[in-house]
Amino acid sequence: MDIAGAVALVAGGGGGFGAATARRLHAAGARVVVSDLDQAKGRAIVDELGVGAVFVRTDVTREDDVAAAVAAAEGLGPLRIAVVAHGGPGGPRILDKENAPAPQSSFARVIEVFLLATYNIDRLAAAAMARTDPLESGERGVIINTASIAAFDGTIGQTAYAAAKGGLVSMTLPLARDLGPLGIRALTLAPGTFLTPAYGDADPAQLDGYWGPAIPFPKRMGRPEEYAQLVQQIAENVYLNGETIRIDGGLRFTPKGAK
Repeated sequence: MDIAGAVALVAGGGGGFGAATARRLHAAGARVVVSDLDQAKGRAIVDELGVGAVFVRTDVTREDDVAAAVAAAEGLGPLRIAVVAHGGPGGPRILDKENAPAPQSSFARVIEVFLLATYNIDRLAAAAMARTDPLESGERGVIINTASIAAFDGTIGQTAYAAAKGGLVSMTLPLARDLGPLGIRALTLAPGTFLTPAYGDADPAQLDGYWGPAIPFPKRMGRPEEYAQLVQQIAENVYLNGETIRIDGGLRFTPKGAK
């Protein structure tokens, strides 16, 4: 796909992965809808990007909000790229220190934010892509979801998170098979540990020092720009489809995380 002239919807576009992706796709010539619940962060990215970027405040768990974001993308031109990169809760351990069970609602919330919301974005974005004219290759668009390596080797306290992210991995191939006849591709990225705003004011050097020994190479956390680079490469390579791609430096979580 030639990104120049395409329209991209980036869910979570004000966050670490999403902001880096919005910048990268915009720089490659795409018109970008930055979809995010945080108005300040989302608008800041749009102000930075300038012409060809639009912000839509979106609660990804609300169907009407997602539909409005997709409609905004269609208003800019043919929607070709949908990247789902929003954040959310991780959930507690299944039993606390007194062996009391976690609230069922906490598990349901994680599933709602990561799995159900992603499916909703996917289906509405796919419907918009299906309305576009195919490119010369026959492609209409690509959907890129964001799982986590926790889908494969979740650590302590990640029961709900791993279940949600594992669901995203499991639905990748069926999505590609459902949408393939329309020329729409579907892939999932499974990041390892990345230096995003989720870590707040933590010192990057200290975080790299903590995670580095567990990562074969490079011995540091990932950078959002590397995630965004892979998004662009996926969009441009029409033969990538139906796959979950780990981007983790070879990291494999142990039961307690890094060590």
